[in-house]
Amino acid sequence: MPKTLKNVIKFICFFGIGVLLIWLFTRNIKADEWGKINLALRKANYWLLIPTMTIGIASHWFRAVRWKLLMKPLGHQPTTLNTFFAVMVGYLVNLAVPRLGEVTRCGIIAQYEKVPADKLVGTMIAERAVDLVCLVLLMVLTIVTQLDLLGSLVNETIFQPVSDKIAHANGTQLLIGVVVLALVIVLLGWLLRRFARSKIAITVKNLIRGITEGFLSIGKMEKKKKIWFIIHSILIWSCYLSQVYIGFFCLQETSHLGMSAALAVLMIGSVGMIVMPGGIGAYQPLVQKTLEIYSIPSAIGFAFGWIIWVAQTILVIILGFVSLVALPIYNKKKNVLAPVQD
Repeated sequence: MPKTLKNVIKFICFFGIGVLLIWLFTRNIKADEWGKINLALRKANYWLLIPTMTIGIASHWFRAVRWKLLMKPLGHQPTTLNTFFAVMVGYLVNLAVPRLGEVTRCGIIAQYEKVPADKLVGTMIAERAVDLVCLVLLMVLTIVTQLDLLGSLVNETIFQPVSDKIAHANGTQLLIGVVVLALVIVLLGWLLRRFARSKIAITVKNLIRGITEGFLSIGKMEKKKKIWFIIHSILIWSCYLSQVYIGFFCLQETSHLGMSAALAVLMIGSVGMIVMPGGIGAYQPLVQKTLEIYSIPSAIGFAFGWIIWVAQTILVIILGFVSLVALPIYNKKKNVLAPVQD
């Protein structure tokens, strides 16, 4: 099957799932609730989306700088603008074809900055691992500080589904899966040794070596760079939190909510962004359920979820297309004048 056709099918499938989730969630909304939602959307102060989107741009910039820090131990120093453009194009592509964005942004840096793509894949894995740790720490902080409010919600949306899957897991199937995985690893190792001098074996070894080197790039950082890496990670998630908090003031009904509620929305909303590409169909109901804990009517919570999600998505689309256009222009000028290091 052609690669383009596969990507189109992926897009249709994931988009269809998102639309299905939206339909399943909205089909039981009554006419009076739709009226409240429409009223909330009409009364919203959309001017406040300007600072939230500005902070969103800052979060993407911090992510680009953090990714750049991972490349330094590998002996490469791409420009910050190229890294930022690559990040935004990657986000844009992810909206269309899930997980292709990561490959795309690695390809952009490999093309314009001549950084080996296999090493970039390793840095991507390292970056995702750090984000997962940040999310877990955020969950712990949120739950510990608001255990009385969030205990049941977290149990219902996170812990219970996981425990159910473990409880219903077939022990025999799990054992077979582990054995098969071990056999595949052993077979791959034997093939690489048996045909060590073949072109394919050399390519696979170089790929594994490059990915491993990129993943371990955090450990190779200088102490000062590690501190900056941590600072940028904190800045990224602080921006996410600030976006939610400022977004509360868009609606009169949510304007009284504080940082604790923003933490909870960020935590549960992030799960929605992970479950579905771009969060479509998952982010909004999860945000609504979270806000109901803080005595926010379901219609208002639904409206708030859509306002935040649409603002974030529009920002990604605009910056993604701008970056796509700017990449060849910026690099043409850079090559004409002189290599830029910043």
